[in-house]
Amino acid sequence: MEERARSAAEASRAKSGDSEAIQRNYVTPGLAGQPVSTVDNSKAFTPNLACRKTATLMEVLVQPGAGGDLATISVARDSDLDGTIDDRSSLGVPVSGICANGVISCAPGTWEQCRPFRWDVSADRRIKLTEVELPELAGCYCINNSCGVNLAWGNLASVLRDLGGGMIGALTTADPRYGVAEAVIDEPVIRYVGSETTACTGAPSLPQTAYRGNPSAIQGDANAASQASSVFQAVLASPAGTGKAEQTRACTIEREVTVKSWSYDDIVTASGPFEFVQSCGPDCRRYRLAGEGNCSATPPTYAALFRVMKPERIVSARITRIAGDDWVQARLNGQVVGYAGKRPWLGDGIPSGDCSVDLDPVNTTPIDLTAAFKTGDAEVAMRVRGGNGKRWGAVDVEVRVDTSCELFERIVDLCSGYAAEPACRLVDENVDGVETFRNGAATGLRPLPQTRLFGSAACTVSLGRPFFLRSRRYRCAIDTADVPRPDTSRGAYIIDHSTETLLGDRIRQKDGAFVTWSTGFSLPDRGSVPVCEPICKTRAIKANNGVAPSGVVGALQNDPSGTDIFYHGCDGANRCPAGPGEEVVSACGCLDDFPEAVVMMQSVRLAGADLVCTGTVR
Repeated sequence: MEERARSAAEASRAKSGDSEAIQRNYVTPGLAGQPVSTVDNSKAFTPNLACRKTATLMEVLVQPGAGGDLATISVARDSDLDGTIDDRSSLGVPVSGICANGVISCAPGTWEQCRPFRWDVSADRRIKLTEVELPELAGCYCINNSCGVNLAWGNLASVLRDLGGGMIGALTTADPRYGVAEAVIDEPVIRYVGSETTACTGAPSLPQTAYRGNPSAIQGDANAASQASSVFQAVLASPAGTGKAEQTRACTIEREVTVKSWSYDDIVTASGPFEFVQSCGPDCRRYRLAGEGNCSATPPTYAALFRVMKPERIVSARITRIAGDDWVQARLNGQVVGYAGKRPWLGDGIPSGDCSVDLDPVNTTPIDLTAAFKTGDAEVAMRVRGGNGKRWGAVDVEVRVDTSCELFERIVDLCSGYAAEPACRLVDENVDGVETFRNGAATGLRPLPQTRLFGSAACTVSLGRPFFLRSRRYRCAIDTADVPRPDTSRGAYIIDHSTETLLGDRIRQKDGAFVTWSTGFSLPDRGSVPVCEPICKTRAIKANNGVAPSGVVGALQNDPSGTDIFYHGCDGANRCPAGPGEEVVSACGCLDDFPEAVVMMQSVRLAGADLVCTGTVR
């Protein structure tokens, strides 16, 4: 049995082991109306996949010029697929560079005066060139002498494949009925064997190809087809299908950002017997607390109350000046913090000494009140002795605050419930305009961190974050049926109670009771298999003739040549099937170059993160 399995596997690999084998054994004969055989070649049949066959769908002839450009390109087509070439044309420009979907024409032998062209199809279905901007082309590279000597002649097969592939791509895009079965290179000519694959009509607008232009129509058509299908209705009515339904649920994960602007009066206000209130700079005010005193009575007290609404935004608070005639005492929340006079006045009583002698003492040593203001409301008071009826007692209080914008940020996740639900799966996700999930599969795209402005003209904050809005769609399975689920407990029992040498089972009797039993169990020898499929790694020197809007890549590098890396599956004799011009880097074996691949992908990712988008949509 093992030998038969190995023989079948080898035969299958020989018929479909790689893309060339599939093309040679199935695609080409299938589209060309030739016999297709089974894996063991015991049976063969002739499929009829196309209405009309043609030996040559299109033929492209090129002739390089003295400057290395393709000076002449002739295109011959069988436009009506009747087996006869009926359309011949030539490009009116020399080709200096080739792209996946077009060409670049420059002054012969140079990379000057270059004009990019894209392959298109005219209204009468003829191949033509349309001048576009270079970013609209993809995979461009240079072939004339400005990038290297003899590039076109030395790589003519590759040049023909890329040139003809762009033409075929434009042709099949314009008319999806065309199918290419085979490309035959006979330098300097490439011939495409093709056929009409969809229907026997001359009109390209067919029901079979309508979904390409209107993909959304397939959903309604699929529903109509399911209603008319007896097989679908039978499955739908089965216990496995009854009551099963899916709901699509949309949700968002949004970063909510609020910017609060603050004024001085939002942070602190003051009331009391002030002589004046004046500005002392940005976000700063100076208050002068003033009052009269006398020498014959108890010194009066003058108090100002500072209401502090946002203590954390107090930068500083201090008494900057105490002055009067003859004695002034400053207090904070009832405690003496400073004075001005001939001698210290630190108590509640009357100071000793002369009064009304016109000394006008002044104390300008700053007294810090910040700690008290940062705990909340504060009372600043003064007592005055002397003055002879004049307002000789004064205390200056200076308060600085922080009126900068305040940012409030939170993540509002309305998707957490769906994400934690096993019956729900993510279908689509859009992050700040970038589609990261489509139809349940990751697109590989990730948005770059963004910086946005929030607030108003008076208070603007620049905020940089990885994302601001994620819009998601989940598809959740629901069960609306009253039909009980199939009983899978027996299968679960067998799995839980069986090993490689013992089979356990549990069977329900008619009376509802369970009977369990076990018996010996063995598997046939499974033989040995290689730990891996041996592969080898090769490299080949290539010219860096890729093209970008800034010019040819090789012209911007120290070394205009690079290296292509190839991996090949080894043959039965453990030999590396290296191609022409390839040098073996690693011989056949179990190679693991995953770390190198990760480094390459990370390098590309980081390079992409440094790119700057232009303001023009392209």
